[in-house]
Amino acid sequence: MNTSIHYDVAIIGAGMAGLAAGIRLAHFGKKVCIFERHNVTGGLNSFYSIDGRKYDVGLHAMTNFVRAGVKGTPLTKLLRQLRIERDEFALCEQKRSRVAFGPRGEVSMTFTNDFTVFESEVARQFPGQIDGFRRLVAIIRTYDDVSLGAQPESARAVIRRHLSDPLLEDMLFCPVMYYGSATEHDMEFGQFVIMFKALFLEGFARPLDGVRVILRVLLDKYRAAGGERRMKCGVQKIITRDGHASALILDDGTEVTATHVISTVGAPETERLLSAGPQLSSLNSQPAPTGALSYTETITVLDREPAALGWGDDTIVFFNDSEKFTYARSEAQVDTRSGVICIPNNFDFGPDAHLPEGLFRCTCLASYDQWVNLQESDYLAAKARWYAEIQKSAQRFLPALSAPDALAKATLATDMFTPRTITKYTGRLGGAIYGSPQKIRDGRTGIDNLYIAGTDQGFLGIIGAMLSGISMANFHILAGGK
Repeated sequence: MNTSIHYDVAIIGAGMAGLAAGIRLAHFGKKVCIFERHNVTGGLNSFYSIDGRKYDVGLHAMTNFVRAGVKGTPLTKLLRQLRIERDEFALCEQKRSRVAFGPRGEVSMTFTNDFTVFESEVARQFPGQIDGFRRLVAIIRTYDDVSLGAQPESARAVIRRHLSDPLLEDMLFCPVMYYGSATEHDMEFGQFVIMFKALFLEGFARPLDGVRVILRVLLDKYRAAGGERRMKCGVQKIITRDGHASALILDDGTEVTATHVISTVGAPETERLLSAGPQLSSLNSQPAPTGALSYTETITVLDREPAALGWGDDTIVFFNDSEKFTYARSEAQVDTRSGVICIPNNFDFGPDAHLPEGLFRCTCLASYDQWVNLQESDYLAAKARWYAEIQKSAQRFLPALSAPDALAKATLATDMFTPRTITKYTGRLGGAIYGSPQKIRDGRTGIDNLYIAGTDQGFLGIIGAMLSGISMANFHILAGGK
């Protein structure tokens, strides 16, 4: 087959990492093309419409928020590297969030974008642990979490050197795991640090119009820099010769070549694209394992502000009803013992701005294997059953409604995604939102011009994904891997 087009860099996937890498490279005059199998950008943080109503998926809150003038943070680095004015993202801060544990959230700690609030909550609930907590925070503040060569270490082991109360330990792990962990039960300490800083030391924000605003800014920057984009045209195969990615076969059968290839679709997913004949090649000496952790989420659209139901204070609530917090592959179709509540209306949008409708979102761990092969009638029945169960579980951690049917009466529309939905619309194997538990920090693979960026490189969250794309573009291409 004759090759018709050659790029300096081909990027697989138009999520946050792919778009950020593309912008950075295009700024420096590289001929770049992003190939995306789906018809919308954003990957795991995207949007869709049903019956004319817009839904966000993925974005509960953008983490890593800091106010203007704060230097040396992921957000400020991102804005500088992509040449974005912070006003373009139009970020509005959270009101407050909580971590609530116990059958009805009896032990609860509030946090805001002011870390002293959370520190005082730890002191109030766990007075005997506050000195150890402060020592732990001091370590977190100085830890180099962006080092590409950091040695892995158990986060629980590090935390237990400073904290002795297992309840406090679990209450710290619950938010950081739900917002970024691909591993069961524990985390690598560097990953824990990234998420702790993102959630507690920095904070939550979002634009009024949600993830569309972020994507619109990124796409405008990419176009203005001269980047190309092929939508509804993914990469079907990466042709390798002598340890080198020599060509890409696209979904439409055409072939392109590139000096460098950045894949943001996940390490196991990238391995499946490699073709040195019928035998699957691995990226490195060991194949990347598929992630075990997947989620389901319910979205309830309301005819009133959640505040009218008594739910006007909390932006995000991380909850757990059991004596021990279990973050692992769900044994049932859905594990409703713990989860995340998000009420997007409860960001501080200002006195004259508000969302057009109320929104109530609930996320829980789910079993991919128990969803993926259901017949359609069984699938719809399971969604109906678990929608009700998730709602019931989550409401225990919010102020009681005035009547048992108050939420139902206020409901205009509902939707729900499952692990099956995640794989269908993102290509993530196992519905694993946070990817493989084995991260490739330096992005290198066994293919000398193929690099991993995004979730499986190891920088987490929306800001982390964008920084991952920037870092891999800088390190491997603009600086030549030095």
